[in-house]
Amino acid sequence: MALLLAQTEARAQDDLLKTLEQQATDSARAEYVQATFKGTRVINGQSVETPGAGTMVFLISHRFGTLNSGAYNFFGLDQATIRLGLEYGLNDRLTVGVGRSSLEKTYDGFLKYRALRQSTGPRAVPVSVTLFASSALTSLKFTGEDRPDHSRLTYTYQALIARKFSPALSLQLMPTLVHRNFVNTRAQQNDVYALGIAGRQKLTKRVALTAEYYYLLPGNTADEFRNSLALGFDIETGGHVFQLHFTNSQGMIEKFFIPQTTGRWTKGDIYFGFNISRVFTLRSKE
Repeated sequence: MALLLAQTEARAQDDLLKTLEQQATDSARAEYVQATFKGTRVINGQSVETPGAGTMVFLISHRFGTLNSGAYNFFGLDQATIRLGLEYGLNDRLTVGVGRSSLEKTYDGFLKYRALRQSTGPRAVPVSVTLFASSALTSLKFTGEDRPDHSRLTYTYQALIARKFSPALSLQLMPTLVHRNFVNTRAQQNDVYALGIAGRQKLTKRVALTAEYYYLLPGNTADEFRNSLALGFDIETGGHVFQLHFTNSQGMIEKFFIPQTTGRWTKGDIYFGFNISRVFTLRSKE
């Protein structure tokens, strides 16, 4: 009887030790913050989010004409530009993407690398950081101009820094450099610097308000063009994220909406548009 009682007590102590060890392990494990934004785009620009490993995102971006184009053009609905894009997660950190825009018949490709992820627990990381680099090639025919092929290229580099402050509120900063191999005049800048800020405020379980603004740092580009401002709504519908928005930028990649925005909100130069993204799992996680 004494031996049985001793074995039972030893077993209970072992179970208690295992439970305490498991609790200590769980408490020492970092918890990553999920869904800072609901899509890989905020509105025009990139978010810190990337597709998971083996996941592909098909993105359709659409912009109608300006609202001030009048009833004859059905307030912009008779005019449209479109971009089709594919994004694929090579792993949980690295994403590759390609796209084609009707505006200037532009092809683009990019890489996104998730350098840091916001987390809680021991050694918590306060922000998420994703690095972004892209190139864009204009294939529009230039009549009467003798230009080398490399003059068609534009490059963009960004650091996307975001924090999810609560289940409802997320903010993001986007220091940006756009390098253009070709500009029309000597006064225009080949290198354009900008600072973007974006936010997402959840309104309901499936609807969120989004905003995005890019401030052009002082220079000839800032004097000639406008800062890009966009407001919109994210709507989650199953495997889709449907984004409706208004913006003074016609282009849907950095080459256009950062250094080439001409629209003025105060004059009604506002483009209504939408993004639709669909996620496909091509390779399941092992």
